[in-house]
Amino acid sequence: MTHILEVNAHALISKAAEELKKQNLVKPTEWSKFVKTGLHRERHPDNNDWWYYRSAAILRSIAKLGPVGTQKLRTKYGGKKTASGHKPEHFYKGSGSIIRKVLQQLEASALIKQVTVGNHKGRVLTPKGVSLMDKLAVQIAKQEHTHGHQ
Repeated sequence: MTHILEVNAHALISKAAEELKKQNLVKPTEWSKFVKTGLHRERHPDNNDWWYYRSAAILRSIAKLGPVGTQKLRTKYGGKKTASGHKPEHFYKGSGSIIRKVLQQLEASALIKQVTVGNHKGRVLTPKGVSLMDKLAVQIAKQEHTHGHQ
C-alpha cells in the first residue's frame, strides 16, 4: 500500500484539490476572493482555486503531523514579510481565519476529527480522510511508475 507521504507532495495536493472541488467537500467563503493568505503577503492569491489547494495542503499536513491545531498550521503557512527600507525582515503567521474555516469544512465533510492525545489537542484524519488521501496517493504512484519506465 502506498503511503500519503511517499508520493510527490505537489502532485498529491493538486489531485486532492481537484477531488475536494469535484466532490464539493469544501467551499470557498464569500470573502475568499478578496483576502491575502497572511500578513506577510502583498496581494491575494492569483489562482482562483487557491481555497481547494490550501484545503488539500492542510489535509496532507494533518496526515503528516498528527494531532495538529490552528496555531501550528498558522506557523506552517506563515512567512517572512519584506520590510521597507532598512528594517529587518520579520516572520508573520498565516491567516488563522482561513485555516479555521478550512478545518471546520473538512470536519463537516468527515475527513478530519478533533482528538485529545495526552495533553495534546488537535485534529487528525478520519478513516474516510485516510482512504481518500491513500486512494489519490496510489493513483499518483501508478502514474509515476508508468511514466518512469517508458
